[in-house]
Amino acid sequence: MSIDRRSFIKLTAVSGGAAALAACSTGSPENQLIRFVPDEDLTPGIAEIKNGVCPICRAGCGTTVRVMQGDAEVVRNGQTGVMTMSLAKKLDGNPSHPISQGGICPRGQASIQITYHPDRLIEPLKRRGNRGSGDYQPVTWDMAVAELVSKLDAGGAAVAALTRPGSTSRNDLIALFLEKSGAPAPVTYELFSDDVLRQANLRSFGHEQLPTFDFGNSRLVISFGADFLGTWNSPVSQMAGYGKMRGGRPGIRGRLVQVEPRMSLTGASADEWVAIRPGTEGILALGLANAVGAKNASQYTPAEVEKQTGIKADRVERLASMLKDIRPAVAVVAGAPLAQTNGLFTAMAVNTLNEALGAVDAPGGLSFTPQTGAGSARLQADKARSLRQFAADILAGKNVPQVLIVDGANPVHTAPPAWKVKDALAKIPYIVSFGSFADDTSVMADLILPDHSALESWRDSRPESGTTKAIVTVAGPAMSPLHNTRATEDVLLDVAKKLKKPLGGMPDSLSAMLQAAAGGDDAWATAKKQGWVELKDGKGSGLKAQGSSAPKASPQPSPLSPGFDGDPSQYPFHFLPFASQAFLDGSTAHLPWLQEMPDPLSSAMWSTWVEINPTTANRLGIAMGDMIAITSAHGTVHAPAVLSPGTAPDIVAMPAGQGHETFTRYASGRGSNPVNVLAPVVEPETGALAWAATRVKIARVSEGNGELVLYGGALKEFEAHR
Repeated sequence: MSIDRRSFIKLTAVSGGAAALAACSTGSPENQLIRFVPDEDLTPGIAEIKNGVCPICRAGCGTTVRVMQGDAEVVRNGQTGVMTMSLAKKLDGNPSHPISQGGICPRGQASIQITYHPDRLIEPLKRRGNRGSGDYQPVTWDMAVAELVSKLDAGGAAVAALTRPGSTSRNDLIALFLEKSGAPAPVTYELFSDDVLRQANLRSFGHEQLPTFDFGNSRLVISFGADFLGTWNSPVSQMAGYGKMRGGRPGIRGRLVQVEPRMSLTGASADEWVAIRPGTEGILALGLANAVGAKNASQYTPAEVEKQTGIKADRVERLASMLKDIRPAVAVVAGAPLAQTNGLFTAMAVNTLNEALGAVDAPGGLSFTPQTGAGSARLQADKARSLRQFAADILAGKNVPQVLIVDGANPVHTAPPAWKVKDALAKIPYIVSFGSFADDTSVMADLILPDHSALESWRDSRPESGTTKAIVTVAGPAMSPLHNTRATEDVLLDVAKKLKKPLGGMPDSLSAMLQAAAGGDDAWATAKKQGWVELKDGKGSGLKAQGSSAPKASPQPSPLSPGFDGDPSQYPFHFLPFASQAFLDGSTAHLPWLQEMPDPLSSAMWSTWVEINPTTANRLGIAMGDMIAITSAHGTVHAPAVLSPGTAPDIVAMPAGQGHETFTRYASGRGSNPVNVLAPVVEPETGALAWAATRVKIARVSEGNGELVLYGGALKEFEAHR
C-alpha cells in the first residue's frame, strides 16, 4: 500500500485528534483534563514588567520579570489541572538596580526554571519509607504544621537549623525563631566559603565583609585566583566595572593580570596569565608590596619570591614595575589561594599590597559597602557552631537536636565525607526541610514543606558588596503560586503562634519584617516601585559598616607555608576543585538550561570532567576523553579527561556541581563529585574548609566511553545525555 504526503498528513491529523478526544473522554478518568477558572483578570498578548530578586547567589541582583498570559499546570484544592493565568516568561537585569545595572548572569536567567521544573515538590510530604529512600506520602498543610508543632513542643529548646549563609529577612527570621526558642544560632555552610577573606578584612581594615571593587576607574588589576568575571562574589556588578575598565574610557584601556595555577574564565580574559605554585600567592603579593614601598616586607626580594613561588625573578620585577607605573591599581584575592591552610596569611598579604598601592577607599581601588544590621542572625553569628563541629558533636552524643530545620543547604553533597554529615543527620530524631526539590540532604527529612519559588513570593536581599550604597533589594510575587506550596516565612510564623508556649517577640508578618528592613513607609513605597531602596541616615534594620567597631590588627601577616594532605611521593598532584560556571557548588545542577550550557573553556555539557596538562597527560598515556581515576587518601572519583594547557603540570582540576545521588531527573546520577576525595583539612584560624589542600594521584582506567559531551559533537550524543 502506498500513500502520498498529503494523505498521510490528513490521516495523522484525524487520528491524533481522535486520540486527544479519547484521552479527555469520561471513559478514561485517569486522563481527564481539569481546566480551572482563572482567578485574575487577564489581558491577552500584553506583557507586564515586574521587579524581582535573583535567588541563585548572595550578590542580591535586582531583576525584571516579563509576565504574560499563558496556560500552566497547577494544583488547586488537591487536584491537578490547567489554568490560564499570568506567567513569568523571561528574566532580565533591573536597569535601575545599582548592582545588576540591567545585566544578569546565565544562572540568573535559568532560575526561571525553578518555578516550572517538572520535579518540583508541589505539596507537603511525610516520610513513609526509610530515611534517604525518597518514599514519601502527601499530607495536608494542616496535618504537616500540626506534626511540626508537636515535635517542637516535645523537643523544647533542642532545635537546630542548617541553612545557607546570606543577609535576608528569611535567614533573620530563622535565627530569631531559634533565639526565641532558646536554641543555638543556625549552622550555616557553603562549600566555597569566603570566611577567610572576611576575617582578613576585619583584621586589616576593620570590615568583616567582602570588598567592592571600583574596576571601572582602575587602570591595572592583579587578581590572585579570583574568578571575579565568572563565579566569585558579585560577578554581574564586577563584569560591568570590568567592561568600563577595558573599553568605557576613550584612550584608556585597563590591564588585567591573573595569577593562578589553573586558568579560570577570568584568567582567560586577562592580558597576562601567571602560573604559580599553589599556596604561595601571598609570597608574590608581599614581594610586589615590597617593591612599591610596603614596610616590613624587605625580605621578599625577587630572588626569594622566585625560590618560593616558581615565578622568575625578572618577571616579578616586571610586574612590580607595572604596579609602580600604572595607577590606579588594585589587587584581588579569592578562591583557591584562600582555601589553603595558610589562606589567612595570603589574604592579609594581598591586603598589605592594596595598602601599599593606596587602593583602599580610593577611586579605582576597593571599598566596603555600608551594611544594614542583620538583626538576630548577625548577633548570633559568633556563637554558631561550624558544620564540622555540629556533625562531630552529634556523632559524639553531645548537643543532639531533637528537631532540625533544613533550609537551602545541601551539605550531604558539598561537605567532605570525613565530616560524616550524613551519619550525623541520621542520628537526629526529626528533620524538616523547606526545600522545593528532593536533594541529597532533604531526602533525609521526615517532613518536607515545599516553599513558593522566588517568582511566587516576597523576597529580599541585603547585598554585602557590589555597590557603594547600602541597599535592600526587595520584590513581591510576579505571579500566583502554581502549586500547593507555602512561603517558608509564613509557615514559621504560623508555627511560632501554635506552640504550647507561643514564641513572643516575633514579627506579625513577613511584610512587617520587609518594611522594617527597608526603613519605613516612604522607603517601603520606593522599594516596591523600583525593586530596591537605598538606606540612608541609619534607617532600615540598623546601618553600619559590618564589623567596623572592631579594632584593626597589624596588616603585616606572619609568613606561613601551605600544608597539603597526602604524601607527595604517593600523591604527586595538587587537586583543585573549582566552582562550575553553570552550577557553582551544585545548587543549580537541577536546571536543564544550565546542564545544556557549554562550559566556556572546555565546551563540556551534560557531564563532568577532569582537566590535565597535555604534557602530563602524554607522560601518563592519557588521551582526550579517557576515563581517569582520581585518588586521594580519602577516596576515589572517576571522570573523563580534558587536556588543558591552562592547567599547570602538577595540577589536576575538576569542576564542582555534578555527582548528585538525588537531585531531580536532570542531575541525579550524572557525573562525579570532586568533594568525595577532599581531605577534612581546615584553615586553622577560621575553621573554613581548605578545599584546595588535597593531593591526589591519577591513573587511566579506560578509553572514552562517551560520558564526555562536548559542544559541537553529534546531536545524538546530546540527546543521549538529556
